[in-house]
Amino acid sequence: MLRSIRYGEADRILHLYSKSRGRIGAIAKGARKPRSRFGGRLEPFFRLDLVLHEGRSDLLTVTGATTVDGYPRLRSSGAALTAGARACDAVLRLLDAAEPNPPAYNLLCRYLSLLDDPAAPRAASLETALSFRLKLALVAGFSPELASCTSCGEAEHLVGFSGAAGGVVCAGCEAGAFPLGEEAHRFMVEALAKPLSEAPEAELPALRQAERAVGETLEHHAHVQLRAAA
Repeated sequence: MLRSIRYGEADRILHLYSKSRGRIGAIAKGARKPRSRFGGRLEPFFRLDLVLHEGRSDLLTVTGATTVDGYPRLRSSGAALTAGARACDAVLRLLDAAEPNPPAYNLLCRYLSLLDDPAAPRAASLETALSFRLKLALVAGFSPELASCTSCGEAEHLVGFSGAAGGVVCAGCEAGAFPLGEEAHRFMVEALAKPLSEAPEAELPALRQAERAVGETLEHHAHVQLRAAA
């Protein structure tokens, strides 16, 4: 469940992401009634097994719902709630097609599970949030080029990042790019290579550069603007 919106006197409009169908819009009639059969499970972050009826409307109708995972510990932490909300919002904005993308679905589930894990104290950190965004950009087909200059192919002296070009640029091609330090570049490379639970560490200025790089890449190539990661 990515988002739940009140509709009418007692209904809810749901924005869902499915492993087998991608983005789905649905309506849960009577979901806000005190004795609704859905209980309180039609809320963001819930992982659900839904029974959906497909009629003439663009919205499917929810006729049954079973909780697969409610991530209860995530809901007790303000930092984890914020991180989870930003992650769901990123999926909502970036993956708007009714086409399956199992890697994206699995990535979101892993992140929510990590935020729900008391043994993962860094799960709600900016480093992990940015690692999630980098991996999400990758599975969505918009991963930035980090190995060589996007303009000339030079693999050395990579000093900037161009959102329009979609990746790093060298000293000779940096016109129009913003500075990208070695630490930010290293963070991005390692974040893509390592599991989400092992997000690399970096200082805040480097993380802000990495966030800008991801944001500008998606803005130019996916025509999507993400909210600040933290």
